[in-house]
Amino acid sequence: MQKTRRHLELLAPARNADFGIEAINHGADAVYIGGPAFGARAKAPNTIADIARLVKHAHRYHAEVFVALNTIFHDNELEGARQLVEQLYESEVDALIVQDMGLLEMDLPPIQLHASTQTDIRTVEKAVFLDQVGFSQIVLARELDLKRIKQIADATTCNLEFFIHGALCVAFSGQCFISHAHTGRSANRGECSQECRLPFTLEDQKGRIIGKDKHFLSMKDNDQSANLRALIDAGVSSFKIEGRYKDLPYVKNATAHYRELIDEILNDRPELAKSSSGHATYTFTPQPEKTFNRSATDYFVNGRQSDIGAFDTPKFSGEALGKVTKVGNDYFEVETNIELHNGDGVCFFDIHKELVGLRVNTVEGKRLYPNEMPTGLTRNMTVYRNRDHAFMRLLEKDSAQRKIPVAMDFYETANGFALSVTDESGFSATATCEAEKQNAQNVEKAENSLRDNLGKLGGTDFSAQSIAINTAQTWFIPASIVNNLRRDAIEQLQQTRDLGYQRPPRREAAQPPAIFPEDTLSYLANVYNKKARQFYEKHGVKMIAAAYEANKELDEVPLMITKHCLRFSHGLCPKEAKGVIGVQGTVTAEPMTLINGNDRYTLKFDCKPCEMHVMGKIRKNILQLQEPQPVNFFPKAFPR
Repeated sequence: MQKTRRHLELLAPARNADFGIEAINHGADAVYIGGPAFGARAKAPNTIADIARLVKHAHRYHAEVFVALNTIFHDNELEGARQLVEQLYESEVDALIVQDMGLLEMDLPPIQLHASTQTDIRTVEKAVFLDQVGFSQIVLARELDLKRIKQIADATTCNLEFFIHGALCVAFSGQCFISHAHTGRSANRGECSQECRLPFTLEDQKGRIIGKDKHFLSMKDNDQSANLRALIDAGVSSFKIEGRYKDLPYVKNATAHYRELIDEILNDRPELAKSSSGHATYTFTPQPEKTFNRSATDYFVNGRQSDIGAFDTPKFSGEALGKVTKVGNDYFEVETNIELHNGDGVCFFDIHKELVGLRVNTVEGKRLYPNEMPTGLTRNMTVYRNRDHAFMRLLEKDSAQRKIPVAMDFYETANGFALSVTDESGFSATATCEAEKQNAQNVEKAENSLRDNLGKLGGTDFSAQSIAINTAQTWFIPASIVNNLRRDAIEQLQQTRDLGYQRPPRREAAQPPAIFPEDTLSYLANVYNKKARQFYEKHGVKMIAAAYEANKELDEVPLMITKHCLRFSHGLCPKEAKGVIGVQGTVTAEPMTLINGNDRYTLKFDCKPCEMHVMGKIRKNILQLQEPQPVNFFPKAFPR
């Protein structure tokens, strides 16, 4: 059954199958994971067998598994990509998240397709086009505001997916080429070297230093906790947590946090529906600030804001504890109201503005004894806690249970008893048995025993939401009879649910083929193979440049296009200066320069769309690199 926008989906990341299973257990309606190749996180590959294992677990709760196949393909890789899609379909994956339009020109099995955020979906026209060519779900650009999201929702019929938590790429997704230009490791091919997280010096057009050794292209982390209701009203139905490189405590914590927030909304708004089965309970209270983050921003959802950058450090500094009041030979003291624990991780910024971390061995009141005294720690420095040992220990254990509520109806038949069980999705099963009916000598004890035995669902995926006993009188029924009935009914229910699960269908493209909004494509369209070229030609494009990874762009071009603006963040935006007495007319969008070592990037500002372009050239040694070689996938056994 095609899930509609009224079905809210919490989509969690999975570095591997085990992380994905835990995300499902902690309440995710769907998870996304990389396959053996062609994922935008090359360092998080997974075998077909492991993905099939995750699929089997997810489908127990009618949750879905999406595989990120969201790189661009060289011609040599097209056949390998096709083979991989065949195997993913056979392993019962629910959908593919894709960037390369060449896939849509290939003979693929009927697996559902989602348009990756790498396809750079930030206009209504682009979203409408992708809606018409066969995508069931599109991942909107992180930079969109509520007004633009609503416009896209009104103009399209597919499901809209939006990132609500985790790391933010400073560039529009799919529009960053710095990594390839300098290292040959393309962000569009899953190998980003994250040069945006490096420290830079920023100069104005006259060579004056505006900032030195700051991470000017490093963003804070995304947190849309306060905006979920507004995003739903704007048309978003899939809420995505970033993090296929993140650790397991992060996945558990973030998933549980948003599960609780979304469930609260579902309770308030009966017209909305959950998109999977079961309810998770936790051994901890979710606190997303406790696991990796660069502090929080809601980015552009509510319009442009100045404080979106993590300029001091791209690392996790954590919560501020307070000032250092004393430094001894093997200890230091901190004035803080926060309870600390042995094993906590603490950090501070040294005189070079570098984040220095240490582990606390022993806490004695406000006195901390670290495993090794750091150099550079002095009185009045602010220290932070970036590892709460007690909280992390909770997350390192089994920390969630997910159960599907069932209504149980026990009743008598002419020659025995029957038990019907019905789950929250309406699936039901009935087990019957023949048994002699014996009067109960102790009515209260017999009824309590019956209820207790019916409710023993601990080892299953189910929990008893209600137990109805419909008999003419209270009978004495041996526990063995009740237990067998319960086991038979639950086993049948699980089989019924398994048979009742249907993978989401592949959407048909509109006929005649939709026309792409532009008839000319530059390298920014990331067309890297003949199939992608055929796709755009079929949809009316006349001129198609090769992707940047084809190494045809030898002159200085935008290596990164971003909505983050360093003129704005330093109070030098011409638009903001309009109408300000004494300032109007004196501030113009002159270029700036970012410097890291011997690298100098000219920053150009396009004020009409409100964008910053980081200009640069490809290094000569990159032009000598060998082109990608064919990748083949051979059938492998996977568990059913």
